[in-house]
Amino acid sequence: MTGQSAVSAAKAALKSQAIELPSWAFGNSGTRFKVFTQPGVPRSPEEKLADAAQVHAHTGVAPTVALHIPWDRVDDYATLGAYAGDLGLKLGAVNTNVFQDDDYKLGSVTNPDEAVRRKALAHLLECVDIMDATGSRDLKLWFSDGTNYPGQDDISARQGRLAEALSAVYERLGDNQRMLLEYKLFEPAFYATDVPDWGTAYAHCLRLGPKAQVVVDTGHHAPGTNIEFIVAMLLREGKLGGFDFNSRFYADDDLMVGAADPFQLFRIMYEVVHGGGLTAGIAFMLDQCHNIEEKIPAIIRSVMNVQEATAKALLVDADALAAAQRAGDVLEANAVLMDAYNTDVRPLVAEVRDELGADADPVGAYRASGYAQKIVADRVGGTQAGWGA
Repeated sequence: MTGQSAVSAAKAALKSQAIELPSWAFGNSGTRFKVFTQPGVPRSPEEKLADAAQVHAHTGVAPTVALHIPWDRVDDYATLGAYAGDLGLKLGAVNTNVFQDDDYKLGSVTNPDEAVRRKALAHLLECVDIMDATGSRDLKLWFSDGTNYPGQDDISARQGRLAEALSAVYERLGDNQRMLLEYKLFEPAFYATDVPDWGTAYAHCLRLGPKAQVVVDTGHHAPGTNIEFIVAMLLREGKLGGFDFNSRFYADDDLMVGAADPFQLFRIMYEVVHGGGLTAGIAFMLDQCHNIEEKIPAIIRSVMNVQEATAKALLVDADALAAAQRAGDVLEANAVLMDAYNTDVRPLVAEVRDELGADADPVGAYRASGYAQKIVADRVGGTQAGWGA
């Protein structure tokens, strides 16, 4: 593919890219020690959607918003969906929450207490009901379940309880719905997490069937983990359902995607592009907590970072790379990748946004819009959204 044709193909792919926004990223968040508040933070799901609409307007590629239940619970989800539509948005994945109730201290669906397991399962099934009302395709499942001490519970028995709950949810899914199972190395469980890695998630999803897929949260791995290898393997097996994009330095930091290691983000996106994963079948969602920075500009920046990493991945000279690999030319193969990574794609992505009717400089356009000042003035009183609200 010639240079100009490669650029044209990259632009077409970038225009079709969709990055889902997490509703909770617009609310207050913090560390284990303190939740930090900011003026102008949304007080309702509707205000979260209004903020998300600003991100989409300025970037052109963020048309859906994931909900988190019960944080985004409303009386009428059809009305909420219609409100999103009026803003040019759609409701996306429904995220479950079985980690903030006192009953879940020893686990939710893996808890040794059957009554607690029934309560947790009822919530998961409620979320499928909400999917029916919102028209959402994806049910996102993350479990904080695990143990802190050896001998605290039977590891194998907990896997059996997990499998039983997942099977019940799977059977409840509609024809056009699917479940995405997320894994996390540790935290809040410290000895044994019940879904600690991609292999555990993959094994459960494989047993369940085609409507069960694995989610890769880029912050949920041990330091030094080759995440792009995991992505390549799941793509090969048809089990990569989506991403939760964020950055980490030490643990599950939930920083802006690409902030800690932009080269890693590029490597991940290269495997996505190379493996044919840049499709609507893979959910590209942000999952971030902006504790000290302004919410909306940080989310805009994250969308831009994903776009730029994707653009670089699309510009890899696949023919030259394959030729170097066949020849065993280690240096040349690496150089082909590095040439794409070192390309300044910002003018290309700005051109894409302009052609989409968005803004070449999304953060600058947001700053100039006056929206930040407006929401600070308008959102006085009430209870700000945040962790647990």
